Amino acid sequence: MDEGLLRELTPVVLTALVRRGADFAAAEDAVQEALLEAWRVWPADPPRDPRAWLVTVAWRRFLDATRSDAARRRREDGVGEEPAPGPVSGVDDTLRLYALCAHPSLSPSSAVALTLRAVGGLTTRQIAAAYLVPEATVAQRISRAKRSLAGVRFDHPGDLGTVLRVLYLVFNEGHSGDVDLVVEALRLTRQLAAAVDDPEVHGLLALVLLHSARRDARTDADGALVPLARQDRSRWDTAAVAEGVAVLQAALARDRLGEYQAQAAIAALHADARSVEETDWVQVVEWYDELVRLTGSPVARLNRAVAVGEADGPQAGLAALAELDEALPRYTAVAAHLHERAGDPVLAQQLYGRAAALATDAAERHHLTRQAARLHGDRTVQ
Repeated sequence: MDEGLLRELTPVVLTALVRRGADFAAAEDAVQEALLEAWRVWPADPPRDPRAWLVTVAWRRFLDATRSDAARRRREDGVGEEPAPGPVSGVDDTLRLYALCAHPSLSPSSAVALTLRAVGGLTTRQIAAAYLVPEATVAQRISRAKRSLAGVRFDHPGDLGTVLRVLYLVFNEGHSGDVDLVVEALRLTRQLAAAVDDPEVHGLLALVLLHSARRDARTDADGALVPLARQDRSRWDTAAVAEGVAVLQAALARDRLGEYQAQAAIAALHADARSVEETDWVQVVEWYDELVRLTGSPVARLNRAVAVGEADGPQAGLAALAELDEALPRYTAVAAHLHERAGDPVLAQQLYGRAAALATDAAERHHLTRQAARLHGDRTVQ
């Protein structure tokens, strides 16, 4: 059984049903039933046209589920014929489906879960494992999302910015369980970029490519985090870097700068440097300035303070940091790094310890604890 093929076909089949008049929630249920039937039937009797088979079976499931309702019966009379094989989803349909799953009425967690299920073709169990939450929690999120979308018309593409934010959330979660969410974000963003000609879509694609290119170097043999400055850059995926840079350059040439292009430009500057010392930190700061201008994001301002510390020295970085709210996530970790670079290991050790206590991610907490222990050991030796 080709699980990858089923995942690729899931949004195509769902779109086919919705375009033919099915309510989104009912269509999604019918598609899930068709997928289960495929898992049962295909190993012994694989279809010649998997897409047409899934559309046909899902449509029949939808019709069976709606025959008891008089209003649905009237709609069925108008569209009751079997959908013919062939292409069913175009550019607008692709964006409509993404936008529906990322509808502004949904909470971020529900939008992510529904996108991974309806567009990504993941099972509820796979999504739960990826986010380290109970399967029942994900099922509830998806059910709430589908209820919220009841009656929402599938008649306009929707807001592209909302779609990109949901894909960015998927990308930012990293990976766990048997589903790699970075790979999934890359696959979904590629799919969207193939259908939608927008520089910000390609900016997000470049960003995911450039960050995913460094993934093998982000952890050591024991699974501990390795910060960018200490990564073995020979382990970076040069093909992914080259593709990311090419995608970014084409997007920037459109002269419609957005936040994902700015983030990708920062990632490209890191990817272009053979070492942290050779990084063009002045340009990195300039791109963070653009990102702050575009978004006003406190996280962007925090990362800018780190870059300023590299470009103009740790005291300048600390001055930039002092303008920010100390309650920001990772503020204390950044302060520890800058104070260590400024030659104050005692304060840096204390701050690393405090940052470790505040960290919610186990790998990050372990890394910060090791940083504090390293400075304590250095002082003991002295």
